[in-house]
Amino acid sequence: MAEACEFLATKRVAVVTGGNKGIGLEICRQLASKGVKVVLTARDERRGLEAVEKLVKESAGVSDNVVFHRLDVTDPVSIASLAAYIKTHFGKLDILVNNAAITGIIMNYDNFSKAVEQFGDWPFGEEAWNEIIIAQTYELAEECLQTNYYGMKRMVEALAPFLQLSDSARIVNVSSGLGSLKIVLSDIDNLTEERIEQVFNDLLKDVKEGRLKTKGWPTYIGPTAYSVSKAAMNAYTRILAKKNPGLCVTCVAPGFVKTDITGNNGMLTAAEGAENVVRVALLPNAESSGLLFNCKEISDF
Repeated sequence: MAEACEFLATKRVAVVTGGNKGIGLEICRQLASKGVKVVLTARDERRGLEAVEKLVKESAGVSDNVVFHRLDVTDPVSIASLAAYIKTHFGKLDILVNNAAITGIIMNYDNFSKAVEQFGDWPFGEEAWNEIIIAQTYELAEECLQTNYYGMKRMVEALAPFLQLSDSARIVNVSSGLGSLKIVLSDIDNLTEERIEQVFNDLLKDVKEGRLKTKGWPTYIGPTAYSVSKAAMNAYTRILAKKNPGLCVTCVAPGFVKTDITGNNGMLTAAEGAENVVRVALLPNAESSGLLFNCKEISDF
């Protein structure tokens, strides 16, 4: 334990979910390059190990700062295994980046690319998205909520005891410009977890019954469950910050980034999107708890 204490006195430790590609991989790269010990996590062990190997080969000075641990944020057993690893190897945690996410739809990426070209940005409107979305089923929506919201929440709850042992603890929830609270969660100053649950129940019921449009869900901006899950993430960030004034929790919409999830369409590279997240992850804690950053600017929820 003496060795561990000496290590912990000089080095910060971060966990990044969904770290094997895209923004997640670049977040791992940038944190490691700044001297943070990064636990890169991914559902697929082979892909996760390959991602670590890629970082070590491509980035000087990160070989001692990146390790892999398998993680499925939808599986409580997998999360418990990661928590045990953190306890055994580091004893505490300084940064948790909740990045793992899925869209909750099946997309026609050719049509999405055409729409991005037409709009010069993220597509907007029912007509455009009718051509892009191939399927938006109950099962896909449920999986999206389980990954994007409940996965994030489980990670916070499981790793909070280790974050509380840090003198610079920070949670960064990677959100989206599609997750405006005003669209799906009114009265944003009085949000509760129970209200979020009710919105999810309503959404899943309306997906199952094919009533997303008639019930007024934000189908005009794209994947509905994804938008709602990110709005819920933003809401939970505000709730958590209010309940835990000693814990710095922030959400960041990194921008429209070229990754697999967008079919490599977007305005920013994965490295540029990750930079927006990493900057917030390394801010002094007193400056930003309970806030939403849209790229580099503080934004309204």
